[in-house]
Amino acid sequence: MPSLVESTIAAGSLSVTTQPVLVAGSITLRPWAGNDLPALVSAYAEPEIQRWHARSMSPDEASSWIAEAGDAWMSETAASWAVDVEGTLEGRMTLKLDLVDGVAEAAYWTRAAASGRGIASGALRRATTWAFEVGLHLVELEHSTRNPASCRVATKAGFSSEGTRRGSALHADGWHDMHVHGRISGETSLELGG
Repeated sequence: MPSLVESTIAAGSLSVTTQPVLVAGSITLRPWAGNDLPALVSAYAEPEIQRWHARSMSPDEASSWIAEAGDAWMSETAASWAVDVEGTLEGRMTLKLDLVDGVAEAAYWTRAAASGRGIASGALRRATTWAFEVGLHLVELEHSTRNPASCRVATKAGFSSEGTRRGSALHADGWHDMHVHGRISGETSLELGG
């Protein structure tokens, strides 16, 4: 059935380019690489990452996950970056992409040793700026209402709270209500976030 609106971003416009490396001060967002495997497995062994992302990761799963991140860029379904600080893998930033509607859904984590240093909010701000530069209209995210640290990341990155989705995510300890946050292209508070 034909659509009555044009795609926000033309199919094929991202995958013809190399996934960009994004820099924000000491934070570098770069495509995942094979040598990230040990740090990725180690990260997913951390209790807080397991708690909020509801998974662990074996070396074989990590290898597949890294390959899938590259495939997602080529299929234009996601842009996923390793978040480095001074050469050390400290986090993950992923934007799941819907080029037709011009929407990205953000997901992120930081290692326990990097928590509280503004790395997640800095990476989220930088990825969101990139999303708007390529023509996306909206970047949104959701996190468990029991995860105030993620709420602080979203707020610090200039995202507005948009409501709560009740019982919408299954975690190891049961169903969680999820806070929803969003940023729309052209909002000015993104550049002012801490």
